Amino acid sequence: MSKILACIDARGNTHAVIDWTAWAAVRLGAAIEFLHVLERHPERAENADFSGTLGMDARESLLQSLSEQDASRSRILREAGRSLLARARARAGAAGAMSIDARLRHGDFVDTAVELHSGFGLMVLGEHHRGGPGRVRTDHHLERVLRSVSCPVLVVTVDEFAPPQRVVVAFDGSPAATQALAAMARHPLLAGLPVQVVMVGIDTPAAHQQLQQAQRLLTDAQVDASTQLLAGEPQDVLPELVRAQAPALLVMGAYGHSRLRQWLLGSTTSTLLRLSDVPVLVLR
Repeated sequence: MSKILACIDARGNTHAVIDWTAWAAVRLGAAIEFLHVLERHPERAENADFSGTLGMDARESLLQSLSEQDASRSRILREAGRSLLARARARAGAAGAMSIDARLRHGDFVDTAVELHSGFGLMVLGEHHRGGPGRVRTDHHLERVLRSVSCPVLVVTVDEFAPPQRVVVAFDGSPAATQALAAMARHPLLAGLPVQVVMVGIDTPAAHQQLQQAQRLLTDAQVDASTQLLAGEPQDVLPELVRAQAPALLVMGAYGHSRLRQWLLGSTTSTLLRLSDVPVLVLR
């Protein structure tokens, strides 16, 4: 049986992450393992160095008090984490998932997710934005995970679950995009869903040829497929197209450029994840 690693926390769209995980588990006949990582954030620590201003007795008393505070805080976080995992298991079970486990870990979230991912066929996690309602930038955790894992990652960008009725594929004609398309055609998670392959760029014979090849690849795999060529920039036209077709699932490849090229030109993957109003399945 395949397995899904679902990373959850206490942020706003946790219920949606659980529901999308259960949906995927039912379609794949897969087991679920929910993961919650207790991270330590040094920038939030209340400890301060008073060694130069306190006497020995006062310093020892302060250190003991701080130690007790840390122990109490850790205990509360562990209890909250266990409660979160228990609620996730119950919610996924009510949605039809059959084999559900949970794991509570301490440490860095990205390091833990990367360490564990190799035994799983799919990872599910939420997307969080920093900078307020304007979605200024995507949480750095997400990009680090996507760059580090080899399994498909379902990024839940919404607050409510609705089963997708169609799939929209962001396609640029590159070898990496073609490989992602071939992987998508074989992926049982998307079986039976109609697929629209969308290319954004200049209307040229080469672009139409690439779309024809993409449609042929999907048709040969018994996928109900259509294609569309749009003018403009992907971050401008794709979110609106997908939003109009919701409930849908956006599928794309992960980070086709080097880190240096991304720094110079920006990343379509990160931008679309930040702007998408539907969940995104990222394929390697």
